[in-house]
Amino acid sequence: MSYEVQISVRSLVEYVFSSGSIDNRFRSQSTLLDGTRAHQKIQKTYQEGDQKEVYLSVEIPFDHHIFKIDGRCDGLLIRDDEVIIDEIKSSKQPLQQIEGDGYPVHWAQAKMYAYIYAKDHGLGEISVQLTYVHVETEEKRYFQKKYTLSDLETFVREVIKGYAPYAKFEHDHVNKRNQTSKEMPFPYETYREGQRKLAGAVYKTISEGKTIFVNAPTGIGKTISTLFPAVKAMGEGHLSKVFYLTAKTTTKTTAEEALERMRTCGACLNSVTITAKDKVCFKDETNCQKEYCEFANGYYDRINDAVLDILTNEQGLNREVIESYARKHTVCPFEFSIDLSYAVDVVICDYNYIFDPRVSLKRLYEDQKKSTALLIDEAHNLVDRGREMFSAAINKEAFLLLKKEFKGFDQSIYEAASKINSAFISIKKEHTDQNEFVLKELDPHLFEQLSIFEKAAEQALLRSVASQTLLEAYFKVLNFLKIVDLIDEHYVIYGEKNRNDLTVKLFCIDPSKLLNQMGKGFRSKIFFSATLSPMAYYQDILSGAEGDYSLLLPSPFSAEQVDVFIKPLSTRYRDRDRTNEAIVSMLQSLIKKRPGNYLIFFPSYQYMLAVYERFKDINEETKTLLQETGMSEVEREAFLKSFQPHQLETLIGFAVLGGVFSEGVDLIGDRLNGVVVVGVGLPQLCFERNLMKEHFSKNEKNGYEYAYVFPGMNKVLQAGGRLIRSEEDHGTIVLVDDRFLHRQYQMLLPKEWRQFTVI
Repeated sequence: MSYEVQISVRSLVEYVFSSGSIDNRFRSQSTLLDGTRAHQKIQKTYQEGDQKEVYLSVEIPFDHHIFKIDGRCDGLLIRDDEVIIDEIKSSKQPLQQIEGDGYPVHWAQAKMYAYIYAKDHGLGEISVQLTYVHVETEEKRYFQKKYTLSDLETFVREVIKGYAPYAKFEHDHVNKRNQTSKEMPFPYETYREGQRKLAGAVYKTISEGKTIFVNAPTGIGKTISTLFPAVKAMGEGHLSKVFYLTAKTTTKTTAEEALERMRTCGACLNSVTITAKDKVCFKDETNCQKEYCEFANGYYDRINDAVLDILTNEQGLNREVIESYARKHTVCPFEFSIDLSYAVDVVICDYNYIFDPRVSLKRLYEDQKKSTALLIDEAHNLVDRGREMFSAAINKEAFLLLKKEFKGFDQSIYEAASKINSAFISIKKEHTDQNEFVLKELDPHLFEQLSIFEKAAEQALLRSVASQTLLEAYFKVLNFLKIVDLIDEHYVIYGEKNRNDLTVKLFCIDPSKLLNQMGKGFRSKIFFSATLSPMAYYQDILSGAEGDYSLLLPSPFSAEQVDVFIKPLSTRYRDRDRTNEAIVSMLQSLIKKRPGNYLIFFPSYQYMLAVYERFKDINEETKTLLQETGMSEVEREAFLKSFQPHQLETLIGFAVLGGVFSEGVDLIGDRLNGVVVVGVGLPQLCFERNLMKEHFSKNEKNGYEYAYVFPGMNKVLQAGGRLIRSEEDHGTIVLVDDRFLHRQYQMLLPKEWRQFTVI
């Protein structure tokens, strides 16, 4: 029985002709990328009768497959009754560096188009031309060859033969995945309260191709309740891929466990977890050059075999599995996981692989997006992460260092760095009396000099100039100039002085528009969190639109499981020294009446340290733990491991609100008996937050709530959410701050916390 394989000309030849090494010396990678402007300029020189962007398609039977191959060739030229297929490739590298008569993958693409056209028009022979154009100088190099239809037919069959094993694997897998996903039962004996409703809402959203915002309290089982309906939708043909996006390692592990559970219930699903490059790199230094790294050298020669091998033998491609196969095939584990992300059913990764314009997975074509769903876990984190992804900063000091390093060594870099340094000095002189100041626009002279520097640095790096300072500055400038293109009314440009240094920042205050832009084209987006409250705020700032669904689920736990107390002290910065003693007394009283394991959260490290030291002075015998700055993963695990059930003595862990222990931490049962939250979590008053407040106030929103109250209270809710994790858990929450008695803050507390006792 034959089956169809739909593939573009480009995808087909890039798979078969994959070769060479990873070389991230800087982001140019022979920079032979399609450049739309360069293409258009060449196409404008075509003669009358020539055609551009010609759609070509063919069906070729091969070994029980029907290959449906299509694409658009750049040019179809007629010269003296001779037909020429023109394939245009733009380059930033000097064209004289192109080896031989061009790159095999480019010839392959052009020859595929030539075959389709010659076959359709009954031509015995046809010419093929590669046109390389330099994007800056517009210099051109042409290579031309003539082929017979017979030669092209042999070539095309060889290309298809190279792709067929993967095509067969993919076809068999998709059939099995869809069938088993349809048949798979819910992977637990019963649904928790609210779980069926959540799963149903997610399935409906995906089947209708819509977006939903879900506030689902801690303990409801959000991961399985979103992944299960997404996999069911896959089985029904609504989806071909799911991205599970998260900001934390712990939630990645939970997603892996949920998928494994579905596999044990019969689902044939493959998934990959993308781990940051610096964490999985096998070398001492993350230096992606073939001369230094054997896993980068010849990577593309080996990657197809590695992908087919791992997909044939494994389903849950977590970090350990990827590392094992990466060593077996001598391929870079990070790039391996990126290549696998295009081939698997479920991708577990950080938000930035979808939303960051500088990082996102570029090979996800529009037609693939149409059958892809985004499950965005802990979606409240995407607000600040969005701001971070769409903002950029550049500082004077980096160019002063370059100026010194390249004086008398490379005139072009020296001059470019000198002029940027001078532009910064001019900005400083204009604002002598201010340390922080808003700029009405990006200084045109600075922008011009940064653009000149980018080109000079790129040329120097192409000449293999070995300078870490230059490489870092190049990337910073590249990122900065990319963000310049995004600036609109949602941005503020500001300067910040630090002694002799000056930083200019392009600050994205409201990320909603850009989050929407980066998420465009996907079939469905599911934003969910235990603290997506107030809902209207998150819908506004996370790119919600009219017609989106929203769902607020009540807690599956009863109010009787938690005792909530409010200690009305002032924790405002000016009052902290005065009220520290009262916090220590309250803690002493709490552990005396209710011994057990506690986490106490503070709005800053200094505040935590002050109370911790005072507490230790008068409670030497009580066992305590302190969150240190820059803790390693091993140290974090040791901190959490100390919270054991049924301990005879009290344990208090001192931690920072909004830090690593206040989100995504599961201390079930008697591992945690109480949580104390000191303060309402408001971010520190600062220039940047005040810019946010002003921006939202101008746009007829409550600027203070958007900039301070909502982000602050989210941290409080997350910290308190560490306590009740199952139906059997009981515990104590103490909220320390007089503002918890104000209506503005009480309205943001979960219902089950509102039955409190003032102490």
